[in-house]
Amino acid sequence: MASKTLQRLMEDVPRGQPLDPDMLRDIGVSPQQATYMVSSGWMVRLSKGAYLLTGDAPSRDGIIAFLSRRIPGLHVGGKTALDWQGVRHNLHFRERVVLWGTKPYEMPEWVESHLLYTYQTTRLFDDGLPDNEGLEPLPGGNPSVLVSVPERALLELASDIGKRGEKGQSLEEADNLMASLRNLRPKVLDRFLSHCDRVKVVKLVRDLGASSGHSWASDLQKHVDRLGPGKRWTSSRKGGPSLSLKP
Repeated sequence: MASKTLQRLMEDVPRGQPLDPDMLRDIGVSPQQATYMVSSGWMVRLSKGAYLLTGDAPSRDGIIAFLSRRIPGLHVGGKTALDWQGVRHNLHFRERVVLWGTKPYEMPEWVESHLLYTYQTTRLFDDGLPDNEGLEPLPGGNPSVLVSVPERALLELASDIGKRGEKGQSLEEADNLMASLRNLRPKVLDRFLSHCDRVKVVKLVRDLGASSGHSWASDLQKHVDRLGPGKRWTSSRKGGPSLSLKP
């Protein structure tokens, strides 16, 4: 392999981010050269279509950036999105990253070895809301790692309440998080709620807002009424907490 190609690879590759064939091609590394670099010990092959510089280790943001090139709409959402923006209640020894996307995806085994995560494709909004609305990189963060703004993250958090297993979110913790959400933007929250077609989510945001006493929560019943006034929402899934939400 030409020394200039190898030097360019060492200089241009973001540390901690696995590389796919398109990224290598953009740097000037052909599939044949990639195979040579693996056999020569310059790179390791994590799985089909995933490479890493020898001696490097996949980072949290590097893994998410790699996956974002393969999973439509991939972003950090819900509880993790709030946590990364300073809204947290409990500190955890090891962070479980909440990931959302628009299509199912089978994660490579090496991802689970380096990242504790959940991934879901629950659709919260109607077709009138662009899939990428409210998804932004954090200031100073990896531009390829999109994170839900707090208003969208609140709806994603509400969606996880009552679910079983690792995706489950306790109502108590969500209620405790409300103390740090006093600065939600009413117009932004209103837009997400106006396009949300999940009765459970809208009612939980209403109830969480009512418990917070923040000004943004003063007029949320209209969104419940849009989806069907006078109907109680209940859930009693086996192995999960029961929920009963008033009309």
